[in-house]
Amino acid sequence: MPDSVSRAEGVSSDAGALLWSPGREFTGSDLDRFTRFVEARTGQAFPTYAALWAWSVGDLAAFWAAVWDFYEVTASAPYSAVLDDGEMPWVGWFPGARGNYVDQVLRWRERPGPAIVAIGESGDRREIGWVELAAEVAGFAQFLRRSGVQPGDRVVGYVGNVPEAVVAFLGAAAVGATWAACGLDYAVGAAEDRLGQLDPVVLVASTSSVFNGTRHDRVEAVRELVARFPTVRTLVVVDGVCPDGLRAGVEALPWATAVADGSGFVSAQVPAEHPLWVLFSSGTTGLPKGIVHGHLGVVVEHLVAVGLQSGIGPRSRFFWYTSTNWMMWNFLVAGLLTGATIVLYDGSPTTPNPDRMWEVCAAEGVTHFGTSPAYLQTCIKAGLTPGRDHDLGALRMVGVTGAPLPASSAEWIMAEVGDRIQINSISGGTDVVSAFLGAAPNLPVYAGELSGPYLGTAVDAFDESGQPVRGDVGELVLTRPLPSMPVSFWNDPGGARYHDAYFDTYPGVWRHGDWVTLTDRGTAIIHGRSDSTLNRHGIRMGTADLYEAIESLPEVREALVIGCEQPGGGYWMPLFVAPADGVVVDDDLWQAIREVVRTRVSPRHVPDEVYAVAAIPHTRTGKKLEVPVKRLLQGADLAKVVKPEAVDDPSLLDFYVALAARRASDETTAGRHTS
Repeated sequence: MPDSVSRAEGVSSDAGALLWSPGREFTGSDLDRFTRFVEARTGQAFPTYAALWAWSVGDLAAFWAAVWDFYEVTASAPYSAVLDDGEMPWVGWFPGARGNYVDQVLRWRERPGPAIVAIGESGDRREIGWVELAAEVAGFAQFLRRSGVQPGDRVVGYVGNVPEAVVAFLGAAAVGATWAACGLDYAVGAAEDRLGQLDPVVLVASTSSVFNGTRHDRVEAVRELVARFPTVRTLVVVDGVCPDGLRAGVEALPWATAVADGSGFVSAQVPAEHPLWVLFSSGTTGLPKGIVHGHLGVVVEHLVAVGLQSGIGPRSRFFWYTSTNWMMWNFLVAGLLTGATIVLYDGSPTTPNPDRMWEVCAAEGVTHFGTSPAYLQTCIKAGLTPGRDHDLGALRMVGVTGAPLPASSAEWIMAEVGDRIQINSISGGTDVVSAFLGAAPNLPVYAGELSGPYLGTAVDAFDESGQPVRGDVGELVLTRPLPSMPVSFWNDPGGARYHDAYFDTYPGVWRHGDWVTLTDRGTAIIHGRSDSTLNRHGIRMGTADLYEAIESLPEVREALVIGCEQPGGGYWMPLFVAPADGVVVDDDLWQAIREVVRTRVSPRHVPDEVYAVAAIPHTRTGKKLEVPVKRLLQGADLAKVVKPEAVDDPSLLDFYVALAARRASDETTAGRHTS
């Protein structure tokens, strides 16, 4: 297993170079104060981050109790224990406690200044103050109660990264309802595959969006979703007019009406593991899995990730480029838990120019900016010098996730954004809606590496036999539970799917699906996914979504799509098509494929190029060889990737070996490009 992954992939010759050392940033930070708090509480000394981390994973109950008390988590009933005596995956957190995620946000309700700054691609800007946010959340919660929404009901959003999405989530959580959302770039079928599983009672929807300079009318999509969600009783329209011709029995009303009356607001006091939201897996092998997280486990985990690790607090302006499809939206909203102002951006990050995100950072005085390696690579190729061209004096941290951050990109940040800025390269996942590895105010930053494991996160690297490895590539695992691990999968009453997703490989140990190297100095190097998830621009998409659309074309017999992380932070997504008898893969068919992916799945996941192949390789049990083909295309040796006897036609793999060799030698290939 380790030999099949190149640690040099995407890393420059200066990988491991020291880029940033902690200084005054640590003094007075939440982590500094928390360390003193824990030392006084335990009578122990924690002179280094490594010492504090070792204690945090060695005594989980003491650590998470300290986080709860340090941040004064609001709860109407105390917990009887931090965690019960169960073994992963069946560990219960904070039994007996009752509270609500929203209470931790609205404790800041009297603060002056904005809670949310929202910016659209077209340049429109809105501020939502803390008092206004509290009033709108109260108004939406009261509206839901009047509409008959009960704790445990589902409220879903087909909505962009706008303030209404945040308010709708908080209002739903306030009444004990469960929230889920996806963005307007998802076609109706893809949105139905996710949200339709939940039998929602309320749909919050935008009727238009702007992306890359083009306005997209989504009225018909909203109308179709209402028709496909038979349990929806109420449609709340964020913008525009309410669609006509809706299914009988559905009430439609504008957003302003839904938030108008916030009198008498009281949050529902729910058990710690009451479902807060449902996030979705990529759907690689079928319907996306609904991943359910609980209220108070998410609260304490996000206080660690946002407050202790990232240093985000009441004086921070926190901006992460994301969409409602991605867990980083939930992570961004978590800034409200610590009293930060969060900055939302809805639209393309490179319209009207690649400098757009840096313009926003300068104009809004952003202190913590998050993006993807792909965006940074775009900036590098465009020759941008943000630190020279914009006033980024407020910026203290650049966060990066969605793919491994190459050393060369980290060096560019230091050279062209600012050498005083800390790089927070993080790795985690939708599964825990947080990170396992990343920065801390008192950890140095090395090129091509993540600074260290998060507190309370028992990260390890295992080989195939389940033994820890250091200095070599292994599977990223967690050997002890985390409060934000899923409380369940949706429609998985016995928990079998949840168990099989993470605990089937190493019993009692969480296997995450990333290749990682843990170094002797405590840093980590992430090498990408060990599964076949497409992860373009930090937005995950399952191959099943694309297959459903592409293989609906009569000219296509079967298709295989692969997402490959590339050196320098790029991402290559080729499509391989076995055409129907007598069909030629020409420009007309390529255009038809692009169009069907754009309209039925997502315009952001149109493959980069198409290759005609005789047939698609499968396992003997009929599964497409996505992971082995990906590893072949990344240059791995065939003998180390797959056993020929496990393939229905081993000769089919020769094509991918040859294609990888041609690309490695920069020879011209026969692919048809989208540009």
